[in-house]
Amino acid sequence: MKTNYTEEQKYLRAKKKVKSVKGFYVHLMVYLLVNLFLILSNALSHGGWQAFWEWQSYYTAIFWGIGLAFHAFGVFGIDFLLGKDWENRKIKEFMDKDKTEFWE
Repeated sequence: MKTNYTEEQKYLRAKKKVKSVKGFYVHLMVYLLVNLFLILSNALSHGGWQAFWEWQSYYTAIFWGIGLAFHAFGVFGIDFLLGKDWENRKIKEFMDKDKTEFWE
């Protein structure tokens, strides 16, 4: 079943997608800046650079990073990691591998 979209509907869908991608990049920039500030301020105020190597310094970055990863999947989908035709490439790879193993 193929849906025929009007030009206005295509425009609105594209505009919505651009808005969600922009929202992700804003989220990413805030994540980087806030965590950089937190990690550096923690290292400078709690025992110098030795605090920099403690896991407690990274809790916010780790858990917020998990949320950021879910945001990325929501915006870009699973294709973000594997590519659009990953499944077809893997099927072909396994079929080719099976062919060569069969004849050996």
